[in-house]
Amino acid sequence: MAILRKPTVATTSDTAPFVVRSERASYVVAREALLDASFGDNRHLRTCQRLRDGQAPAEGLALSAVSQGRLVGTVRLWHVSAGGVPALTLGPLAVDPSCRKLGIGRALVQRALAAAKARGHGAVLLLGDAPYYARFGFSALKTGELRLPGPFEPDRLLGLELREGALDGAWGMIVPTRTIAAPQPKPLLAARSRKLAPRAA
Repeated sequence: MAILRKPTVATTSDTAPFVVRSERASYVVAREALLDASFGDNRHLRTCQRLRDGQAPAEGLALSAVSQGRLVGTVRLWHVSAGGVPALTLGPLAVDPSCRKLGIGRALVQRALAAAKARGHGAVLLLGDAPYYARFGFSALKTGELRLPGPFEPDRLLGLELREGALDGAWGMIVPTRTIAAPQPKPLLAARSRKLAPRAA
């Protein structure tokens, strides 16, 4: 089922439009450089990364924001089991700081959640800042009994039900499920010098 048929275009008064579209293979190097600069060279040691290692993103739920041919934002969703309850995790979300006030992060999250709901997914989990993600409906109301495979701050583990009751009874360890990822090229080291602001781990 094709969900992302049309790219989302957002314009601002002081910059060129940015487009939210499905991730392309040609974005891999730029995406990895963006994430390295945003989260640091040790990002692969973070707890949430353990849910992504060796996995491929959920089908149709890897999105990029592009402005004037340049990758300026990225977000991906992944299949997990939340104590036996099927769900998705959102992250990492990163936006180039030169475009930080343009609403790119908001557009990426909104588009990702809409696509996940359209594909029939019931719930999305993430590890992030509660005040920021509350605007999308995320909260810790149904994540108190869930755990991650590593250290984390419980008040940053948030959930959103795309289908009412989807997280009812969810408890225990969150673990990855589904697809295996193909090997990807490493980003250019020179691209790591930029500092970018992370939004979700």
